[in-house]
Amino acid sequence: MLIEFSVSNFRSFREKQTFSMVAAPHLKKGDKVFKPVVKGEKLPDLLKVAAIYGPNASGKSNLIKAFDIVRDVAGRQPSAQATPLPVSPFRFDPLLASQPSCIELHFVHAEQRYQFELALTQQRIVEECLIAFPAGKETLLYKRRHLPSGDEYSFGPKLEGGTALHELWRKSTGPQVLFLAQAVANSSEDLNQLRDPLKWLQTGIMTVSGKMGKWAVGSQQLAKRFPSIAKEISSFLQEVDVPVSTIRFDQVDSDALEQAQEDLLPLPDENPKSRTILTHKTALGEADFDFKEESEGTKNLIGFWFPWSVHSRSKLTNESRTLVVDELDSSLHPEIVVSLVKKHLQSDLPGQLIFTTHDTHLMDAKLLRRDQFWLTERDVNGATQLRSIHDFEGREGEDLEKRYYEGRYRGLPILRKG
Repeated sequence: MLIEFSVSNFRSFREKQTFSMVAAPHLKKGDKVFKPVVKGEKLPDLLKVAAIYGPNASGKSNLIKAFDIVRDVAGRQPSAQATPLPVSPFRFDPLLASQPSCIELHFVHAEQRYQFELALTQQRIVEECLIAFPAGKETLLYKRRHLPSGDEYSFGPKLEGGTALHELWRKSTGPQVLFLAQAVANSSEDLNQLRDPLKWLQTGIMTVSGKMGKWAVGSQQLAKRFPSIAKEISSFLQEVDVPVSTIRFDQVDSDALEQAQEDLLPLPDENPKSRTILTHKTALGEADFDFKEESEGTKNLIGFWFPWSVHSRSKLTNESRTLVVDELDSSLHPEIVVSLVKKHLQSDLPGQLIFTTHDTHLMDAKLLRRDQFWLTERDVNGATQLRSIHDFEGREGEDLEKRYYEGRYRGLPILRKG
C-alpha cells in the first residue's frame, strides 16, 4: 500500500512535490482510513481514497504519468536495443534540461515498509536506492549511482546473496534496467528480500488513463473465456443502474465479419469470430444489443470493470493494490463515481483508490475528509504545485465545494475577461 509519493523535474513538476496517503491525526476516522499491518512497527493510519482537483493543464495527468513511470521501469527486461525511458524534464528551466527526473516512493508490502528512490533520464538510470525498515529501523539494501567513471554501488551489510552474487548482479545490470529487477531475475527462488519490493513496484500501483476501449476489450475477452466473469460484469452493470441481465457471445459468419472489418467496428478479439451481445431487461420485456450499439457510457463501464475487478480481488490474492484513475468522472457518471467511492470505503479491502476529477459534487465532507482532497495549480514559472486541502485553514465538516469556488483553496482556473 502507498504511504507517500514524490516527483521532481518531470514534465510540469519542477521542484519536489509530495503526495501523501497518511491520514491527518485529528480528523474523524470512520471508514475513511485503515491501519497498515507492519511487523515490529506502528505506522500512522493511511487513507483509503484520495481525490485530486485542479484546472486543465495544471499537472493532474502528469502526476498520473509519474505514478506509471515506476511500473514501466520496474517491468523492463534487458534488451540489446535501447528504448527511451518514459521521462521528460521540466522545460521552462534550461538548467534542468540535462538533469534526471526523480521519483521517491514510501510503501508497505508483505508487512514490511520500504523507501525506493529513482533518478533517470531518457537514456539511463542515474540513481537507484532501496531502503527497508525492519522493526522500524532504517536499513540500506543497496544504492546505485551513475558517475562519469561508471556505475558506483553500495551494498548494505544485510543484503542477502553474498559478495560474489552481488558482483554478478552489478555486472549484469544494463543502463536502462533496474538493478533490483536484474538481481531478482538472477536469483534463486529462496532469495526473497528483493523479490517482495520489486513485485509491489511492478503491480502495486495500477494506473488507468485515457479511453476505456482497451479495457473493454480485455473485459470481453475474459467474459468469453469464463462464463462466471460474464455474470460478474452484468451484475456490476446492474449495480450502477444499467439493466443488462446477461452477456453472451454469438458466432459471426464470414460475411458479417468482413462487413465489420470494413466498417472498423470494435470486436472482442484480435482474431474475431464472435460478437458480444448484451441482453437488456425492462418492464416491457427483454431486448438484445450488440456491443457496438451500446452507449459510450455503458462501454466505459464494461471497460472500467476490468481494473476495478483486479482492485477488488486484492483481498483474495492477499496483495494490496493502489488503483489510480485519471479523470474518473470523464468515463463514468458522477453518481456512479460516488457509488464506487462509497463501496470502496465500506469494504474491508486492503487497497487504495486515487483519482483525478473536475466534479466538485464529490467535495462533500460527508463522503470524504479534508485530507482526502488534493489540488494542483501552476505557478508563475509554469510549475505544478501540489497541496492537500487540509494544508489550508479551515474546520472539519465545512462546505468544501463552496469554499473551493470562493478560491479559499486556490486551484481554480484564472479566466481572462473580454
